[in-house]
Amino acid sequence: MKIYLKILTGKVFSLSLLVKGFSRFYSGFQSTRCITGTVCLISLVSVSTAFSESVGLETLNNLLTKHPAQTIPQEKISSLPSFEKEVKLFPDRDPVLFQIPGFETFECGKCHAAEELVTKSVGRLRKVITQLETDWPQAKPVPLKQYIIQPYTDKLLQKGQLAHATYDTIRVFPSTILIDEKVYQLNTHRHEALHLNQPFVGHVNELEAYSVNILDDHHFLFLEYPYFADVISVFFEPELDTLLADWLGRDINDRLEVPREVQWYLMPFDEDRLNRLKSSSQKWKPLLHEASRLYREHPYKTAYLTAQTGVRSLLFDLAAVSLLSLPQLDLPQEQIEKAFAVFEQQMTRDDNTRLGYVIDRKQESMMTLKYTSPIKDPNTRRTLYFHYLKQKFIGEDGKVKLTITDQKDFEAFLKRKRETISKMIDYPALTEIERRGAEDFLKKVSKN
Repeated sequence: MKIYLKILTGKVFSLSLLVKGFSRFYSGFQSTRCITGTVCLISLVSVSTAFSESVGLETLNNLLTKHPAQTIPQEKISSLPSFEKEVKLFPDRDPVLFQIPGFETFECGKCHAAEELVTKSVGRLRKVITQLETDWPQAKPVPLKQYIIQPYTDKLLQKGQLAHATYDTIRVFPSTILIDEKVYQLNTHRHEALHLNQPFVGHVNELEAYSVNILDDHHFLFLEYPYFADVISVFFEPELDTLLADWLGRDINDRLEVPREVQWYLMPFDEDRLNRLKSSSQKWKPLLHEASRLYREHPYKTAYLTAQTGVRSLLFDLAAVSLLSLPQLDLPQEQIEKAFAVFEQQMTRDDNTRLGYVIDRKQESMMTLKYTSPIKDPNTRRTLYFHYLKQKFIGEDGKVKLTITDQKDFEAFLKRKRETISKMIDYPALTEIERRGAEDFLKKVSKN
């Protein structure tokens, strides 16, 4: 029997999507990754039906089953014997150290030759870095000094992650390479390579890295929708909510080793609807580059404001209100002013940074308006949000103004970031390349 639930907008939503989709995304964003507004009716699809046309899913699952992330006592990681080889990716750059720690310990040599794995990795990274620096000039040069194929989990690369960029280093699981080559078209590597070139950490650098992903492959818009959905819904694609709900509402098989995001990616979907979304991506591109510019010109302010408000899409939202004409508001002025007061009350709170909460103040405002005001249409509430941003953050010259209202809280935020980096430097399993990179990064942050 199909069960449905009304949430947020009063429209009908599949319980399958709520349980299998939302819980995964909202819980996962506390680490490194993470639908607002309206939702729609979705029919439940059986697992057998959903995957009957999926090409390569069984093969991929078998490969991932054979390449699980191993567990090892943390104190033994630094003493693992490692296969290492230095290779020059590009003639005019320093060589990159390729490592496979525990290659013999975990008996990887029974099926693989270490030299061959490194050779394939070299080709993969040359392709990724060349394309990234061409398509996203802000990324140049990518300062890669070390690439680690890591067969085990640790504090730097945890279960559930695909990869992690530390300092001048990319760490990946063997299973990540399989997924990235066979499904994601190397977008995980592209994402992590960009991280190496970024000036600071937080949701702002994830927004930029996912921007690179969605321009290369629009499927990543569905997987990382909190960073982009509101702008695209209001300014470009009014039916995005329905499209997102349909795409994420398909049932997946929890028994497989294939991550649910990969299963969604592989499952058949209406190509006409996907192509319509893809065709509008060139319209978003200037906004993505403007968000990147804001981040790179003001890395500390933008990181703080994004953390303080809990709005992962904040820079993309600001880019939209600074470059685009806003939709008209057909509301009494009194309602507009009351709505602005709700946004101001929420968006200026410092609970997120002061107490360590993770609360999206934009969504808190939307929910408050939904239940305490006569403004019931979700698109109207979104439009009000963008009008509020323009009033608060856009100057008379049309440029974005990033104002920090609580300097002490801002300084405390940066202090905590520096402390986190310092703790990471002391982690015994950090390589010497990573440690030197972290020390250089810490000096830069402290100086600025």
